[in-house]
Amino acid sequence: MRLSLGFSPCPNDCFMFDAIVHKRIDLEGLEFDVRMADVEALNRDAFAGGIDVTKLSYHAFAYCADRYALLDAGSALGRNCGPLLISKRPISQDAVAAGHLRIAIPGTYTTANFLLGLAFPAATDKTELVFSEIEPALLDDRFDAGLIIHENRFTYEAKGLRKIVDLGEFWESETGLPIPLGGIVVRRTLPVDVQRAMNRVLRRSVEFAFTNRDVTLPFVRDHAQEMQDEVMFKHIDLYVNQFSVSLGVEGRAAVDGLFQRATATGVIPALPHDLFVQ
Repeated sequence: MRLSLGFSPCPNDCFMFDAIVHKRIDLEGLEFDVRMADVEALNRDAFAGGIDVTKLSYHAFAYCADRYALLDAGSALGRNCGPLLISKRPISQDAVAAGHLRIAIPGTYTTANFLLGLAFPAATDKTELVFSEIEPALLDDRFDAGLIIHENRFTYEAKGLRKIVDLGEFWESETGLPIPLGGIVVRRTLPVDVQRAMNRVLRRSVEFAFTNRDVTLPFVRDHAQEMQDEVMFKHIDLYVNQFSVSLGVEGRAAVDGLFQRATATGVIPALPHDLFVQ
């Protein structure tokens, strides 16, 4: 069966999907048409129902959970890996809470923006930028603060920017759970046996990457946007871990906890009970 497959060009996604793209593992008869795009573009593709299997931010998943189910494999969860709110000049968390700052965000439906809303509900003056454009915008004084994700957490200090708050630390202090950032979803209208096969294939691909790290690196480097190898490796090690192989009990509890809190506060709509591929 042929499926459309979306994921980002970021090192963690390329690392996980290399074995699928290059057919290094048993694909169980599945074939893929690959689309690589920024996660917010992938989010909006899923809203339109235009892709079979895709990376999504967990925030975005809340708005299309009626059409997609979450795979057990492929998620980005962890500790000390959350989005950072940064600035060029010193800014206190109280100033953010007051709601008078102009903030650049990497997308309305990113989990980063969801966490920003939970931590600072009054911070509503927000403008969407591609995540890689946020640091330059701060340096040009076009915004007071910026919400960064991906590899930017490893580079912002070298550019003279400073951290206001780590929203991952905020989440962990509030819940004690790892932070769910992004996951891989599959279209619910696909046969259940295909959904399950996709989960097995993705888990196999992640396991292959862990045991054959050097094999995956050329594909990662090809899409790393001139990123230094040290930053690339840090990115992979931060976002690809045991939760990427399988969410497990703790990972599922973190996902459920995220959505329960968001639903209770009215940030997202009510969700179906069966979030996961059965």
